[in-house]
Amino acid sequence: MDHQQWSLRFGACVIVCALLLRLALSGFFRPVADFLAKPNISSFLIYLETGRVVRFSQSSEALQVFSYESATPDFALEFMAAQEETAPPVFTAEDAATVEFKNSAGLSIDASALMERPLQWDLTVEAPTVLILHTHATESYTRSAGEDYEESAAFRTLNEEYNMISVGDYLAKLLEAAGITVLHDRELHDYPSYNGSYSHARKSMEACLKENPSVCLVLDLHRDASADLNDQMRTQATVNGKPSAQLMFVVGTNASGLRHPNWEENLSLAMKLQVQLERRAPGVCRKINLRAQRFNQDESPGALIVEVGAAGNTHREALTAMEALAQAIADLSHGAAAGNEA
Repeated sequence: MDHQQWSLRFGACVIVCALLLRLALSGFFRPVADFLAKPNISSFLIYLETGRVVRFSQSSEALQVFSYESATPDFALEFMAAQEETAPPVFTAEDAATVEFKNSAGLSIDASALMERPLQWDLTVEAPTVLILHTHATESYTRSAGEDYEESAAFRTLNEEYNMISVGDYLAKLLEAAGITVLHDRELHDYPSYNGSYSHARKSMEACLKENPSVCLVLDLHRDASADLNDQMRTQATVNGKPSAQLMFVVGTNASGLRHPNWEENLSLAMKLQVQLERRAPGVCRKINLRAQRFNQDESPGALIVEVGAAGNTHREALTAMEALAQAIADLSHGAAAGNEA
């Protein structure tokens, strides 16, 4: 290559570099970078390069002790001010008669005996006592006016202001306002793959419980849905004078043949929460759903699935339901006594 050709090529390279630099400074490549940084695109590119399937969390910390990083909701402030030291609630066989079940597991239960089991815990100690997680974190609700977010699928979104993570955030704030220390697992266990979400959530739960043996209440927050996407169920209740979604406790059992020594203890807790919720906000609960599957609830006594409304509900209605749930948990924060012990 003679000197003239070298000079021409060098000059062309300088011009191209200058153009690329100007385009970069003008933000021309930002949309491309943002596109490549999307979790599903990044996962796909890593899979092409390495053959590994990688799951991304939308959160900087998948598991964290809840803290007030944003403004405290008005109700949380009211809730904090209203907390008083009161005697633990009392539950009797008469209360058991008010609880309805959908017994899909087909097991025989002694509702009166389960209701009268004492609840011996203190959720207000300094160490974390409540774990909130979301096996199906991307579940979302029917959009209301002003809610402009992208759906990853029908009634699902990665937007943490509108999926189940936001519902968990609100419950955590309310419980913290009641003096209860909360751990919130904000990992997207159902994204990018819905399959295996319970296995992924189980690993997170096991790790958390191992590191925090003080945890005695584990709440897996979901939202219900009907099979027909065009005809979604909307549950309805009233909490604190506002429209609310209903709540449904799902309790796993050993009916599938898998070991689950905690299921009756979990059911006893669900029944007490149900009665206390109905005392505070009549009509806020659906029937307790007793299932053959374990749903990871064998990992800890005090582990429950809570279906927060359904896809036909609004996000605001789901948050309002958390006000009722937080109050019921706060009522039981120092345990509960059986009627014959009161």
